[in-house]
Amino acid sequence: MITLTTFKWVPDFARGLVRDLRVRWALEEAGLPYETRQISFEDSEGPDYRRHQPFGQVPMIEEDGFVLFESGAILLHVAARSEVLLPADPAARARAVAWVFAALNSIETVIEQLSGIDLFHADEDWAKARRPAAEREATRRLSELAAWLGDRDHLEGRFTAGDLMMATVLRILRHTDLVAAEPRLQAYLARCEARPAFQRALHDHMAAFGEA
Repeated sequence: MITLTTFKWVPDFARGLVRDLRVRWALEEAGLPYETRQISFEDSEGPDYRRHQPFGQVPMIEEDGFVLFESGAILLHVAARSEVLLPADPAARARAVAWVFAALNSIETVIEQLSGIDLFHADEDWAKARRPAAEREATRRLSELAAWLGDRDHLEGRFTAGDLMMATVLRILRHTDLVAAEPRLQAYLARCEARPAFQRALHDHMAAFGEA
């Protein structure tokens, strides 16, 4: 059985965005059973947890003595066991993996600059000066992504792990109207979020905080 480590509590603005949601979604798409282990922020600072997760973050998974951290690595590990997430054809599989990296490296890094300003530093002078440029950079990347998507339902025509990762990255901008400003991306994100596996993952992700 896979054990997924999550936080017991996070601030309201982070609920629905914590990266364990990516792993929950992947496990749901793959049809793999799992259980969760909730930890506190204090637990994440302790030596027992840091022995497996050097940065004290979530998610982390454990299975039969094997431990893995980083949501991208976990997603690819899970996806390797599911043709829903990674096609059997080698070329299609490689393209899906490329989109996982594109979501993390080309889109999320830019989006996080903007969200970090808005959510943590909005009232600071340096952030007010930096924000217009950060928004322009995010808007440019979103425009490039929308241009690639075109009339496709998904990044490579069918849903893959690349779409799962990209959708969770785009959700980071939910406090803005930047995704809505690109109708193709807005429709794309809605298609991804409408998947039953995502709905189950989001429900369980949010319910865990209610229990805490």
